[in-house]
Amino acid sequence: MPSNPSASLLIGCAAGFSGDRADAAGPVVDTLVARCDQAAGQRAFLIFETLAERTLALAQLRRRADPDAGYEPLLEEMLRPVLARCLMHDVRIVSNFGAAHPRAAARCIQALALELGLPAPRIAVIQGDDLSGPDHRALLRGQLGAECMDGLRIVSANAYVGAQAIADALDAGAQIVVAGRVADPSLAVGPALSHFGWAPDDWDRLARATMAGHLLECGAQVCGGYHADPGYKDVPDLHALGYPIAEIDAQGHCVIGKAQGTGGAVTLASVKEQLLYELHDPAAYLTPDVVADISEAEVQWLGPDRVALRGVRGHPRPHSLKVNVCHEGGWLAEGEISYAGARAEARARLAADVLRRRLPALDLRVDLIGVTSVLGDDAGRTLAAHAPGQARDVRLRVAAAHTNPAQALRLTREVTALYTCGPAGGGGVRTALTPRLNTLSCLVPRAAVPCHFVMLEAAP
Repeated sequence: MPSNPSASLLIGCAAGFSGDRADAAGPVVDTLVARCDQAAGQRAFLIFETLAERTLALAQLRRRADPDAGYEPLLEEMLRPVLARCLMHDVRIVSNFGAAHPRAAARCIQALALELGLPAPRIAVIQGDDLSGPDHRALLRGQLGAECMDGLRIVSANAYVGAQAIADALDAGAQIVVAGRVADPSLAVGPALSHFGWAPDDWDRLARATMAGHLLECGAQVCGGYHADPGYKDVPDLHALGYPIAEIDAQGHCVIGKAQGTGGAVTLASVKEQLLYELHDPAAYLTPDVVADISEAEVQWLGPDRVALRGVRGHPRPHSLKVNVCHEGGWLAEGEISYAGARAEARARLAADVLRRRLPALDLRVDLIGVTSVLGDDAGRTLAAHAPGQARDVRLRVAAAHTNPAQALRLTREVTALYTCGPAGGGGVRTALTPRLNTLSCLVPRAAVPCHFVMLEAAP
């Protein structure tokens, strides 16, 4: 069915991070298809947002171990239930689930379609965000400085690119667009650019679509996920939480709703919370596509699970792009052991003292779960200021970082030794030694990051 740029655009979101629920897409696609059937010329897109700051580095590590890996591990599980329906009803799919290897993700989708007996979809791959190769070292050195770069063992370096390449791919007929590190809201801006044919400097409309994408980017959060607080902010049927759908009009204004027949709720409060999520300056939300300004924006309740956003303004996009550089950061050792019953807290504190004396070369972080932990600090000031009490159910957690894995490993051995060498009644020891990833950020000139799409060649 031909599209109608005067008709509103529907964009459903089925993931807000890597590891999100793999069964979220079904109700979203059902709702998109039903609404498209009711309105001639209506277009619908399904987006998956699966990247966080460190997700790409972890994906690069997987690609090092397996040249065919490096994309979202749940990709096939997420797409299998809905791919046929999306292709049949022209619900196009846009996602950053390509992570560190978008081409491999595209090949995975191609193979999945073949396995399901579907016509080969036209899949576009976005390229240009990956700056981890040797060709870009001089660029990063120029931005981070030689002192910072010397000896740095880079795992990943990716620029946050914008929506234009996505729109170009859709204009060229892509049914599925696979990207790596595009900015989260750009997953919605790209379809809007393609559908409405806005100019790339139509700042107000771009800013409105950007904020629609911002409301979608965390998946179920705008529908009551990460929002519920019993008796204060009640959310119905949280166990069956629905995922959001944005209806964007030709001016870029949006109405946020959710998949039919699902739990959760789209309310003024849930929309306001998500609107302000990770927003450093309401008058200047910096993205690769536009600088969005919500200082005069309004949200309006239209009815159950329907909230409108109006009044967003836009300003010219930044001249530079943000780059996250993840690098090897040594090793993290962790160990836990439990104490229960009379004088449990005293025994846990004694165990921590044993570890401090046995491991003077390590800076230990000590938490007493059940006494103070989440609100504690690495230096132990909170715990030191907390007078010993009579807690009867305490789990001691100790952690330390070191560049030498052998030194870090000593912590895990000493925690294990507490079974017979520590206070009475310790049990349930668990230990782990994991590599650490540290992150540096910088800005690079936009012109240094050319971004484009390529269509995946048809399978032989």
